[in-house]
Amino acid sequence: MEYIKSLILGLVQGLTEFIPVSSSGHLVLSMHFLNIDMPGLTFETFVHLGSLVAVFIYFRKMLLDLFRSLVDFKNPELLPNRKICLWLLISTLVTGVLGLIFKDVFKSLFEKPLFVACMIGVTGFILFFSDKIKKGNLNSSDLNVKKSIFIGLGQALAITPGISRSGTTITFALFSGLDRKSAASFSFLLSIPAILGANIADFKSLLNIETYMIINYIIGFIAAFASGYLVISWLIKLIINAKMFYFSYYCWGVSLLCIILLIFF
Repeated sequence: MEYIKSLILGLVQGLTEFIPVSSSGHLVLSMHFLNIDMPGLTFETFVHLGSLVAVFIYFRKMLLDLFRSLVDFKNPELLPNRKICLWLLISTLVTGVLGLIFKDVFKSLFEKPLFVACMIGVTGFILFFSDKIKKGNLNSSDLNVKKSIFIGLGQALAITPGISRSGTTITFALFSGLDRKSAASFSFLLSIPAILGANIADFKSLLNIETYMIINYIIGFIAAFASGYLVISWLIKLIINAKMFYFSYYCWGVSLLCIILLIFF
């Protein structure tokens, strides 16, 4: 894999991990059209770590507060943060269980660019209707078991390449009654265990990376981190102002263009 291609894929992943247009879908299609032979899901899994670092840095204060609530467990003032940790855990468990059950199915879909292109079109509809959802007034600590499971199901659905993880989890969170800022924050926090879980599942493959390929992976990692960090605050503002529908038109355009190219060329 040439350095420039690693850079492009890293930028694509970093931007589209948080912009709700499906990072996995864009990576699959980018690799197809750039004629890049990726060893399984290893490269994608590794560059996701760059996005994870971006989340850690951007939400460092919130993450520290959540950690303190678990350490100082008897402090009643920290109860809302402990509740958030519980809801994140429940959503993650739902995603993890379904991800393991349907692992082979999801993995096979990464080798079907036409299917992926169609799913990006589906993401467009998810985003379009997300802005039509009635404004909620709950924050993340106000969730319950049922709503946490519901959001976890949304994230599990987004394992499908072409379905945006951030777009789907934010939409499911909005349906659960969260206000838009809380829905965005919960979605970003939920990405942490999801990305870590994917890397743990693919750990053996990461250890077997060829030595000459390491620099390519590092370039992709850095590009994903830098581009991901730059778009987080911008995206949160769009979500708060119910402007995600802009990305619907982008998804529909990319989907249609790729379908045409894949079928006729």
